[in-house]
Amino acid sequence: MRLFAIDTEHNITAFPAAEQIPEGQEHFASEKELAKLAASWPADRLVQIWNSFAGVAPFDDLKPVKKFTDRKTAVARLWRAIQRLDAPAAPQAADVAPKAKRPRKAAKPEGAAPTAREGSKKAIVLEMLRRPEGASLKDIMEATGWQAHSVRGFISGSLTKKMGLNVESFKTPEGARAYRIAK
Repeated sequence: MRLFAIDTEHNITAFPAAEQIPEGQEHFASEKELAKLAASWPADRLVQIWNSFAGVAPFDDLKPVKKFTDRKTAVARLWRAIQRLDAPAAPQAADVAPKAKRPRKAAKPEGAAPTAREGSKKAIVLEMLRRPEGASLKDIMEATGWQAHSVRGFISGSLTKKMGLNVESFKTPEGARAYRIAK
């Protein structure tokens, strides 16, 4: 089992034996011992130790932090990082193929018209907007039970952005806001 020593400048070094650790450095060999040492440290020191690892080989994947949730989390994360100091130089890869990722949604055929589940509010609104005269904001609100801001958000988000439909907004001769799907 390796021993680890930390100096006043937050440098952590792995040693094979206790007699090799320089005088005046705190040392530990387990996460529990690190937690005992860290109990007397200011929280800022834990952040400084972590940030001294972040971005340096073999810690390229670690990101700097501003603070930790709590001391226990900080010690656990530091201990996992410190274990890399004791790890073999090049880990051996297993003779197993990586797990294939499955697509989240089935692919739609090219040029397929956007659809909605039959009887859904989306389908009702789409049917109203496909009429040549379109549908007024008030009509859509009555058909769906939505408030005006919900209708506008649905048209902008679900229809325009997600489905890629070209929905045009216009005023009726009576002055009411109306929408229709542009051809």
